[in-house]
Amino acid sequence: MIRITELRLPLDHPPAALKTAAAQRLGVPEHALATLHVHKRSHDARKKQALTFIYSVDLELEGGADAEARLLARFADDPRVTQAPDMAYHFVARAPATLAERPVVVGFGPAGIFAALLLAQMGFRPIVLERGKAVRERTKDTWKLWRENQLNPESNVQFGEGGAGTFSDGKLYSQVKDPRQLGRKVLTEFVKAGAPEEILYLAKPHIGTFRLVSMVERMRAEIESLGGEIRFQSKVAGLAIKGGAVQGVTLENGDFIAARQVVLALGHSARDTFAMLHEAGVFMEPKPFAVGFRIEHPQTLIDRARLGPNAGNPLLGAADYKLVHHAKNGRAVYSFCMCPGGQVVAATSEPGCVVTNGMSQYSRAERNANAGIVVNVEPADYGGDADHPLAGIAFQRALEAHAYTLGGSSYEAPGQLVGDFLAGRASSEFGSVTPSYQPGVHLTDLASALPDYAIEAIREAIPAFARQIRGFDLPDAVLTGVETRTSSPLRLTRGDDLQSLNVRGLYPAGEGAGYAGGILSAGIDGIRVAEAVALAAAV
Repeated sequence: MIRITELRLPLDHPPAALKTAAAQRLGVPEHALATLHVHKRSHDARKKQALTFIYSVDLELEGGADAEARLLARFADDPRVTQAPDMAYHFVARAPATLAERPVVVGFGPAGIFAALLLAQMGFRPIVLERGKAVRERTKDTWKLWRENQLNPESNVQFGEGGAGTFSDGKLYSQVKDPRQLGRKVLTEFVKAGAPEEILYLAKPHIGTFRLVSMVERMRAEIESLGGEIRFQSKVAGLAIKGGAVQGVTLENGDFIAARQVVLALGHSARDTFAMLHEAGVFMEPKPFAVGFRIEHPQTLIDRARLGPNAGNPLLGAADYKLVHHAKNGRAVYSFCMCPGGQVVAATSEPGCVVTNGMSQYSRAERNANAGIVVNVEPADYGGDADHPLAGIAFQRALEAHAYTLGGSSYEAPGQLVGDFLAGRASSEFGSVTPSYQPGVHLTDLASALPDYAIEAIREAIPAFARQIRGFDLPDAVLTGVETRTSSPLRLTRGDDLQSLNVRGLYPAGEGAGYAGGILSAGIDGIRVAEAVALAAAV
């Protein structure tokens, strides 16, 4: 099979034009192409008046492998015409018939789901321990916070089936290196679970929250059908270690589960579990992350700025953006988890704290665009003993507790209009942009919501971003605080064998362990860890 990249066609091209363009690129007649399917489609909006689609396609020639080999030899110096890589997933092991102990997976977010799914598909019948509830029950608890100001610390945006990614935009693109095409396995399993097939070829695919709910249920059902077991409301409270190797886990209810392979797919908000692991002596270290605010604009403003006359075209959908600014004080300010046509959500998991995140549905049809505008922080910024692995958690918690107070101590979030934020004055009433955060936004002055260096950097960055996206500094745009759960504040460091540096049989995975940054990368990491577990357990 041959892969052609960088085929450019106008936005309104007829379907047959793609085959014509591929044949022309290869210098062969169209009838010589036996098959053709789209591997990837993106768009180039740099010239808004002449926006184009960019395709990568995989095809087979009528003459078979010999004809393809001859053609590839002719294009040996053209990087845009190559042999298509093997995209199929190949299992690395099978469970032995006499498996003594089943592997345990702690956490059922993207990393935990894929670790459990792959282990189940290889015959290892994993036991999954999830502290939260099944996704439907979890959704009800989450809505209680959003609509009734009632937080359940064990069932919320952070904890429960599907992990934090369930209440997100459902973005499925990543910049991680993936030479084995494990991302394709993630996307294929999502399609099997009910995701639209377009996620297999769109450059920036997304699913949306409502679809994710039903998808994780189907993936759970497959794991169970293969002999896996998912236990909800099963919080791990202790880790048994002997001779530098894991022996099993103790649950909060006192139950002990023996296991020689334990996958820690905790998520970045499992603060009490991190503390337990630290107390047990598991090696971990602080790492950088980012803090900031959510910013909301009218989606139409972003569409016009990014797509020009093509704004509103259904083939393009709601426009997104990715922005970076290096401030004079040395801080990097960047957009994070941009959600076109979405809403800002209450994402705290601890009482007396306010945390924001972004979410959207598949349609991305809500009025506002939102994104995190965040500033990098380093362990040296955390205060106290900056080298302590849990110092970043204390730093996050202090900001979240202050945001709770600034918002009126009711889980409303503190907010401020962009114009007032830039001018250094408190806001008293909303303008043309109505914020989407539930249970509500309490207008105030956000100057104290973040460290001074972060406020200074964001005030410098917003006008700079407006030079890239016209109207980004719209005075009525709304900032909502605080965004603190951008990534894990620590790393459960592992070796080349993907095991903890000092506890054999312990496999940290995903975002919480510091090895992923989104649904796709977490899923990929879950697969890699499952493979490592399978190879160890199959011996």
